[in-house]
Amino acid sequence: MKKILYTILLGASLLVSCTDLELTPISFVTEDKYFVTQDDAVASVTAVYASLNNDPGEQSLFGRNLYFLTDMASDYAAAGVSATNPQVRALSSLTHDATTDRVQVAWRQIYAGINRANVSIDNIPKVSGSEVIKTRLINEAKFIRALLYFQAVRLWGGVPIVLHEPTSINVESLKSKRATVEEVYAQIISDLTAAESLPAVYPANDAGRATSGAAKSLLVKVYITRKDWDKTLSKSQEVINGGYGYALFENFADVFNKAKKNGKEHIFSVQFEPNQAGNGSSGSTFQGTSFTGFTATEPADIISDVALFYDIYAPQDTRRDVSYAKQLFNPATGSLYTFPKPIFKKYLDLTNLASPGNVAINFPLIRYADILLSYAEAINEKSGPTAEAYEYLNQVKRRAYGKPIFTPDATIDYSGLTQATFRAAIQEERKKEFVQEGQRWYDLVRWGTLVTEVKKVTAKNSVSERNNLYPIPQSERSIDPVGLPQNTGY
Repeated sequence: MKKILYTILLGASLLVSCTDLELTPISFVTEDKYFVTQDDAVASVTAVYASLNNDPGEQSLFGRNLYFLTDMASDYAAAGVSATNPQVRALSSLTHDATTDRVQVAWRQIYAGINRANVSIDNIPKVSGSEVIKTRLINEAKFIRALLYFQAVRLWGGVPIVLHEPTSINVESLKSKRATVEEVYAQIISDLTAAESLPAVYPANDAGRATSGAAKSLLVKVYITRKDWDKTLSKSQEVINGGYGYALFENFADVFNKAKKNGKEHIFSVQFEPNQAGNGSSGSTFQGTSFTGFTATEPADIISDVALFYDIYAPQDTRRDVSYAKQLFNPATGSLYTFPKPIFKKYLDLTNLASPGNVAINFPLIRYADILLSYAEAINEKSGPTAEAYEYLNQVKRRAYGKPIFTPDATIDYSGLTQATFRAAIQEERKKEFVQEGQRWYDLVRWGTLVTEVKKVTAKNSVSERNNLYPIPQSERSIDPVGLPQNTGY
């Protein structure tokens, strides 16, 4: 693997408690002398979290960069005229190759986060302080490491497993061969099993940290990806019945309401703060790439096909007008502006549309609706639809239609489905529920429907089976072509 200097990003000052996840690290320390006190350990784990939302000089991993691979390269999103990077446009049209820079950046960002987690896990045991807090911090780092490996194994298949900071900067000693998919998943499950001992809740000023419920929920996603229906069911039950207080927001729009961040539906979110982009980091760029003002100028991120996506919602389905905007109020004119084509809306701060960098809306990585739909899907795949499976699927749909979540409603509830049609209903609800949440490409791949669905979009008809994985970046293979064999089709 390409030589990487494993570093710890530190904040402007050491933290004295586990707060301020939005802290923007501004300096580098590579000496292990840094790990002396408990404050040092806290700061190191803050840097691990920062790998998700910060990358100076680049769009952050969950601030938009992963979107290119998980959303724009799926069927519902595309590159608009404002997306001038030809390699972004190649991802949009599924004509990318091993030299595409966005794939390389995603690889680097994922391994940078893994490396930071490794540094924390290796060094926290040596610091002074509470053993309970040190164990908790290590398990938070393991959660992030598992989260990042989970992205990597789904994007590239077997990838190098790196679990410790290096003892040498010699390139040969830093090379790591691709592990098997099974080996990567075993490591993910091991880390998440350790993270299940994390606290169930934190004080309000620590909201956003990994919890035991988040670890269990990520295991649900791991097991459903592996088609391990029994473990998906048992782990989903632990999340649903575990007393965590998770629930659907009654109003779907509240999922993306910045005033309700880290609320009851948010199991784990990547944290974003106002003007984060102005602090030497890219933060979230979703607003600026979804909205270019009250003009006909096409944004960088656009809906790929209005008929296949926007038009599929019933008018009373509130998810449509939360996910997309056909009209927005223009304060300059005092009237509604109608866009030539609906724009993405989930990450627009309607209180400050004039400032693309002022996005304080978190990116929801795991929310409770995902667990309910995963549980219903696993029940159906194991035994066909049951009353319990219908109920969880219908809770999500009732909320979408503004109905009481726990009250059966024959006017909209699913009923009388076969296993195949229930499967199709689950897939349809996920398609409508998780727009621009980094779920679509992963879902299509695990369902085995990527090629079929993406081919429906005319501009993406070059899709083929090779697109079920991404290429190992050529820059990595140039360092170690033997240890990093290329994926088929690239």
